[in-house]
Amino acid sequence: MIRDKSLGSRLFTFVNGTCLAIAALLCFLPFLHVFGSSFATSAEIAAKPFLLFPSTFTWDAYRYIFSTGTVPRSMLISLVVTIGGTLWSMLFSVMTAYGLSRKDILGRRVLTFLFVFTMLFSGGMIPTFLVVQATGLIDTLWALIIPGTINVFNMIILKTFFQGLPEGLEESAKMDGCNDFGILFRIVIPCSLPAIATVSLFYGVTYWNTYMSAILYLSDSDLWPVQVWLRQIVVLASGLNYDSTIYTDAPPPAQSVKMAVIVVASLPVLIVYPFLQKYFVKGALLGSIKG
Repeated sequence: MIRDKSLGSRLFTFVNGTCLAIAALLCFLPFLHVFGSSFATSAEIAAKPFLLFPSTFTWDAYRYIFSTGTVPRSMLISLVVTIGGTLWSMLFSVMTAYGLSRKDILGRRVLTFLFVFTMLFSGGMIPTFLVVQATGLIDTLWALIIPGTINVFNMIILKTFFQGLPEGLEESAKMDGCNDFGILFRIVIPCSLPAIATVSLFYGVTYWNTYMSAILYLSDSDLWPVQVWLRQIVVLASGLNYDSTIYTDAPPPAQSVKMAVIVVASLPVLIVYPFLQKYFVKGALLGSIKG
């Protein structure tokens, strides 16, 4: 028979739940402000500095963003870069992390040190640009993918997670005739889905938010990802350079356009995140404390 909770226990549960609800509300309000302001009129934005629910909804900001085929094309480019780049980076990160996690690899500590060293010291922007230029990647989408193939922090998370797997799994696989690639793809990866999902999300968000690399390596505007074009839209909106053939009356407010840009840029990540959230905390914590 389960005894009733004491008054102190019920009070603690109530206070704890109330504090968590307030914290969740404080985190949610900025998103609601951005979303609501993207549909507001200029008069309402000027009258209400912190707007949550506009009294009059208008789609002018979104019509301005999608007034041409530029943004849909750039979103497709960002999608290709994000999916292709994530798969590319995960392939090399997983193979590198697995190799460095093997205790029988000669020079494993030296190689790990060299990887970690690049987290503290790098060549910088100009040497990196010269390397990208010399390899013929300028004005290609590969320039947004190959320079960031391996993020050392993500690779270390995978490496630490792999080291925490039972050694008996590999020994059993070897006894069954598996080679190193068979062990990796048939044993290690299926047992490491939380860490892999977490690191994939890290890479996906990084590639989706690609901005500086596109500015540096892409002079062809047809190859610009969505983040670059959204920045251009914000600049045009702030300068009130609107197309009069689309807006015959008052143009949409610059603040509303900025908020709509944030919504468009963040929505894909917000859609994908709930499907990976159950792996996220587990993968990040296990990959950081094991070994």
